[in-house]
Amino acid sequence: MTDPQSKAINPHAAHPTSLAALVGGLWRNRQLISQLIKREVVGRYKGSAMGLTWSFFNPVFMLVVYTFVFSEIFKSRWGGPEESKTQFAVALFVGMIVLNLFSEVLNRAPGLILSNVNYVKKVVFPIEILPVVAMGATLFHSLISLCVLGMAFMLFNGYLNWTIVFTPLVFAPLIILATGLAWMLASLGVFLRDVGQTISILTTVLMFLSPVFYPVTAVPERFRPFIMANPLTFIIEQARNVLIWGRQPDWIGLATYLVVAVGVAWLGFVWFQKTRKGFADVL
Repeated sequence: MTDPQSKAINPHAAHPTSLAALVGGLWRNRQLISQLIKREVVGRYKGSAMGLTWSFFNPVFMLVVYTFVFSEIFKSRWGGPEESKTQFAVALFVGMIVLNLFSEVLNRAPGLILSNVNYVKKVVFPIEILPVVAMGATLFHSLISLCVLGMAFMLFNGYLNWTIVFTPLVFAPLIILATGLAWMLASLGVFLRDVGQTISILTTVLMFLSPVFYPVTAVPERFRPFIMANPLTFIIEQARNVLIWGRQPDWIGLATYLVVAVGVAWLGFVWFQKTRKGFADVL
């Protein structure tokens, strides 16, 4: 997508790195970001007969599989004495939504600049929005999955917890953190082509070191600090609190996580802006 006012630029020019420049740039380019997210979401299913409908049926299918396997075959329980047979599948699905949001953005990040070389070399284009666009497209599918989760919870239990209103506040710090890491990885992916393979391995490992398939209380005490150091653990636990258990989130913990996430995002943005001067030479 090329802006009609695009023109050749000096790819080695310095770029602003302040937090104000970050927020201001995202606000100025909000329409472009929205258009690119829409194009990416629609483009994922381009040519398929069902189109965007797949974004709904994919999580439905996975939730049905989780429910059957873990409630009928493994007969797994999360630990509660009054827990329904489908509760494990719903708790697992919450963890998968959080994990997929984080891992998909990070897995895509190293190739974002490599797959948009023309934006770097030939036109005036705010390439710093590419990780934000990737996050937006991933977030769209996560929202669909959350809707499926809500419908399933209502079907299984006959009600929704009022604490579901806190869901955006729980996910916001993770979204900010993942976007910051995506800026770093998008830059590193230009100079180190092995970054993509490394991140793919790390996100796979992260799946088993996150409380997706098990509660934190099931982890032996001596290993629990390592699980708690995982950036996904806190968000997964808080998401389950507001979506499944009907508890309010840990507000102090969320505030602390948010401060750290903003710091990481800013550092990622600064790194991206400082290193983007070398993109054109490498590409």
